[in-house]
Amino acid sequence: MKFVDEASVSVEAGKGGDGCLSFRREKYIEKGGPDGGDGGDGGSVYLIGHEPLNTLVDFRFQPNYRADKGQPGSGKDRSGAKGQDLYIRVPCGTSVFDESTDIFLGDINHQGEILLVALAGKKGLGNTRFKSSTNRAPRQTTKGEPGETRKLRLELKLIADVGLLGIPNAGKSTLISKVSAARPKIADYPFTTLVPNLGVVRLDDEKSFVMADIPGLIGGAADGAGLGVQFLKHLSRTRLLLHLVDLAPFDESDPVENFHTIERELKRYSEGIANKKRRIVFTKADLLGPQAEERAEYLAGRLGVEEYNLVSTVTGLGIDELIYQIEEQLRESKENSSSSQILQEVHEFSSRRRQEVKNARKNRDREDELPVVRYEQ
Repeated sequence: MKFVDEASVSVEAGKGGDGCLSFRREKYIEKGGPDGGDGGDGGSVYLIGHEPLNTLVDFRFQPNYRADKGQPGSGKDRSGAKGQDLYIRVPCGTSVFDESTDIFLGDINHQGEILLVALAGKKGLGNTRFKSSTNRAPRQTTKGEPGETRKLRLELKLIADVGLLGIPNAGKSTLISKVSAARPKIADYPFTTLVPNLGVVRLDDEKSFVMADIPGLIGGAADGAGLGVQFLKHLSRTRLLLHLVDLAPFDESDPVENFHTIERELKRYSEGIANKKRRIVFTKADLLGPQAEERAEYLAGRLGVEEYNLVSTVTGLGIDELIYQIEEQLRESKENSSSSQILQEVHEFSSRRRQEVKNARKNRDREDELPVVRYEQ
């Protein structure tokens, strides 16, 4: 399933129609009064929640939207037609920000919920409006006002029920391909996964959940290392985290140190994400054979955890048990107030990072503008 959880779109409301300059002209009526009609209001732009959508990928191909403009007025006091409002469908659970000011505009959480994002331009007035006892034949009209223009940033708040967390090459893509119909790219090198992959894990006709394969994290991810801040943000949009720990990393690194490295990055990014519910899953048990269980117990002791899962996507060891435990935990868990807190932390962190990048660019440009002093020999 192709997935995009952030997109930029430009919206423009319709311009109001101009007022009309016209006078009544009929047989035997030599000096008819003004009869210029008003223009029509422009169309506004709204976002509307649509449950069947689960990704923002469509906005990559169509990022610009414009509502209809109002029609101009005409003679015989006829008003112009109002521009048709534009409704743009977005997935439920979308947060909307003004990209230029970084101001939060609102959330769309339910089917049919609407949010005004660009206000229509007001109509112009015809000369009939300016008739008075002292001005019987006004020639004054007004133009329609331009519609509001905005650049928006759309962010999905919840992309999946379960997010897979771990260092690159920990077995996340292999696991999601084993338990669902998702077919992500799998290879024996870091950062094979470059975008989130979604897979639906179906236990029966009535029980299922969505799992997200998040690109791997490394030390310094909160500062942009590896695949950077963008993919830490994906973790805030899941209900449960599975932290996958490779029993035998190919680079012979310490699994416990790898675990703590990721935990430190999560805390730097957001305390809310660091405190999310999670399960520890030891992967690649088939590589160690009979010693896998002993190795997992040893690592769990060093990590200070009592509950964990031991799986192998090659032999299928522990896969079914893991899936049913996840489904039970999701069913028992309830949405709490920490979700909005996490989203606020994520937004503030991302805003700080964007500002830091802007300041760094300004400083670099300022250094480039310094005069070059040449010394003649």
